[in-house]
Amino acid sequence: MRGVLSPVLTPFHADLSVHKELLAAQCHWLLKCNVGLAVFGTNSEGNSLSLGERSDLVQYLVAQGVDPRRMMPGTGGCALPDVVSLTQACLSAGVQDVLVLPPFYYKGVSDDGLFAFFSEVIERVGDKNLRVYLYHIPPVSQIGFSMDLIEKLINRYGPVIAGAKDSGGQWSNTAAMIERFSHRGFSVFAGSENFLMRTLRAGGAGCISATANVNPAAISSLCSNWTATDADAQQHRLDVVRALFAAFPMIPAMKAAVAQVTGESDWKRVRPPLVSLDATQELALLNSMKEAGFEMKIDRASI
Repeated sequence: MRGVLSPVLTPFHADLSVHKELLAAQCHWLLKCNVGLAVFGTNSEGNSLSLGERSDLVQYLVAQGVDPRRMMPGTGGCALPDVVSLTQACLSAGVQDVLVLPPFYYKGVSDDGLFAFFSEVIERVGDKNLRVYLYHIPPVSQIGFSMDLIEKLINRYGPVIAGAKDSGGQWSNTAAMIERFSHRGFSVFAGSENFLMRTLRAGGAGCISATANVNPAAISSLCSNWTATDADAQQHRLDVVRALFAAFPMIPAMKAAVAQVTGESDWKRVRPPLVSLDATQELALLNSMKEAGFEMKIDRASI
């Protein structure tokens, strides 16, 4: 698994059930833009979805023609049996790659405890085709993966420990992870396109980025052409667009942008405790996009 993936936004009906049809359309559009699908990630509101919802949605998306080889669902959670069950459901649907958070409720847990958790997941799933990507996001989870823990997991489980998404926001950690483990087939993804060029130049795999939901083609283009003479200029443009959305609550802002371009107002809805943009915020976002010359282009009819 390499390139660009997106934690796909999850649309909701008025009763807060998942709008499956809109989700499938978003997935097909992202794939058309050469962006893989990290469904149930942070910006998918993955931890606001139940175990049953996530399991059903994986099967639904595959049934709708979404290529399971381009999916990396988030199967992490605090309860070991839930993580095992959801990971098994993914494998049953033909999905081998999963993105797994550490169990994040208890803070200050040891590397030994985290190793035991991931060991139990892998052993109980019991499928040699499983590929686990470690989701390192300590600003949110307050628990991360040390280099020694990653090495211990690779030493024990080899290619099953396939890589990591580093959303820690510290380039030095991403660079160290690439340097220490990439020669062992461990794929390191930056957690934002802000670090895409640096990640690729260092030998990393790409990025798993929230704003690939709204700017997929440009991010994918840089990933494919990062040695081009204008690559740094492309990176700067990506940074500008990222900053537009980062100036607002990220998930509601991206949903407002998708709603605007698709005409589907259900896209604006988020699950509590998140709150949608108010009218003033939404207008400010749309004005910022216009001032920056950024326009989303989604041709649903061609999908």
